[in-house]
Amino acid sequence: MTDLGMPTLIEIPDIEGCAALCAELGLQFVELNMNMPQYQTHCLDLDRLTSLSEKYNIYYTIHLDENLNVSDFNPLVADAYLQTVWETIHIAKLLHIPVLNMHLSQGVYFTLPDKKVFLFAEYSKQYLQSMRLFREECEKMIGSHNIRICVENSSGYTAFQQQALDLLLESPVFALTFDIGHNHCIGGADETVILQHRDRLYHFHFHDALAKKDHLPLGTGEVELSKYLHMAEQTGSRIVLETKTVSGLRESVRWMGTDGLCSKNI
Repeated sequence: MTDLGMPTLIEIPDIEGCAALCAELGLQFVELNMNMPQYQTHCLDLDRLTSLSEKYNIYYTIHLDENLNVSDFNPLVADAYLQTVWETIHIAKLLHIPVLNMHLSQGVYFTLPDKKVFLFAEYSKQYLQSMRLFREECEKMIGSHNIRICVENSSGYTAFQQQALDLLLESPVFALTFDIGHNHCIGGADETVILQHRDRLYHFHFHDALAKKDHLPLGTGEVELSKYLHMAEQTGSRIVLETKTVSGLRESVRWMGTDGLCSKNI
């Protein structure tokens, strides 16, 4: 069986409202989005989160800040992001959170007359060394706990990001999130990279999409949803129904139910 979840939503700023909606829709978890101010590590009330988890019979995953850049060349900036990850891992241990979702930053690029030059590619040795140290520290922090840091695809993996991904996936504490809408919007460019590591798929972000329009309710776009649902089932991955509105989430849940694909039936 594949667990289904929902993101925290702009329309519902309080976590209890999200937890209540999650339970109402028959979903199993809420993905706390650390881009939002109320879900910063210093703002989280762990006793309240535990109480709501028990009250609504749900659990949590966490989406780390999309600006996360543990390889920033300024050590003060990189250390701030690293400290955020360490604090989040500590919270995950206390709340029994199984997944931390993260993006790989592309960093800064210089625009030349004929091309873009990404600084992480230009200074790849330093970049990959920082990713190696990040991996090793995450391994130490997580230890024997059942926590995976899942790297999500976004706007197309660059060559240096693929190198970093290969390096991170050498560790069992790292895995993959497959965002099928993001992949569709860039013409499927990330899918080959992800399928090279199919055995490391652990988490999915599900939303429909058109060529230039993302995060649509399921069944309203062009994505071959049944294909990816089967992939999630085969890999035992969780699925976040990652539409950004309450109405879109309800529509996605209805689509899943109408197609006989709710978690009870997968």
